[in-house]
Amino acid sequence: LPVYNALKKRLVQHTILHADETTLQVLHEEGKKPQSKSYMWLYRTSGDAKSQLILYDYQPDRKAEHPKEFLKDFHGYLHVDGYSGYHSLPDEITVVGCWAHVRRKIDEALKSMPEKARAGSLAEKAKRYCDRLFALEQDFSELSQEERYARRQSESEPLMDEFFSWLWSLHASAKSAFGSAAGYVLGQRKHLQNYLLDGRLEISNNRAERSIKPFVIGRKNFLFANTARGARASAVMYSLVETAKENGIKPYDYVAWLLRTALGMRLKEASEAAVQLTPEAFRREAENK
Repeated sequence: LPVYNALKKRLVQHTILHADETTLQVLHEEGKKPQSKSYMWLYRTSGDAKSQLILYDYQPDRKAEHPKEFLKDFHGYLHVDGYSGYHSLPDEITVVGCWAHVRRKIDEALKSMPEKARAGSLAEKAKRYCDRLFALEQDFSELSQEERYARRQSESEPLMDEFFSWLWSLHASAKSAFGSAAGYVLGQRKHLQNYLLDGRLEISNNRAERSIKPFVIGRKNFLFANTARGARASAVMYSLVETAKENGIKPYDYVAWLLRTALGMRLKEASEAAVQLTPEAFRREAENK
């Protein structure tokens, strides 16, 4: 846990983060039925970070108070999906919406239509708008953050404004699959356009989705946690392993080194010792050998 806390302290010092969450069943937790849902939250650094950090945080529910508490010392941009719980974060945090979720919802509306009716449909036109925005990001991928910012202002922003204006003009019924998707997009507009604010930001929250996937795959095997304490231990272990992997470190080598090095250290009394046990410290030691 001291190593985890050292990583968390370093995580919230960044100015761009990603967040996501997924369900977890905990069999024995005070005040909850075994069948009820608990949640494993994830917070990680963005592509601009020199050293990547991935932290999991177990909580008994999906209340907005959890990211608010976890990120209380964070000031900057937070990439998220459309979950409203992120929208009540303090003003010091700018929420950046995910266009991958937009494209996914529109694609679902398109696929719900008879195949013969898809060509030329509103859903197909909406999907083309999304595809063009993603294609621009591909074009900008090798640019500096300053150049990317400028190109987004001149190319992405007008296209995005055109898309929003077109969607608004349709007044599509929320009872239809496309109307429901359109309502989602327009409701998220405030957050979806925020990736234009900084050249370091990303058009989607796919980075967080990729990082939470190892836990989702693991959950298919272990199915549940027995106790909340066990769930919190899983959060710590997944944090150490996935942070190591994200930095090109073999998890077994890191964990074995961590256990050897920690022997005899009084971690609870010395936070400095915890800093010496992070994956980054392991990599520095390995490079110096």
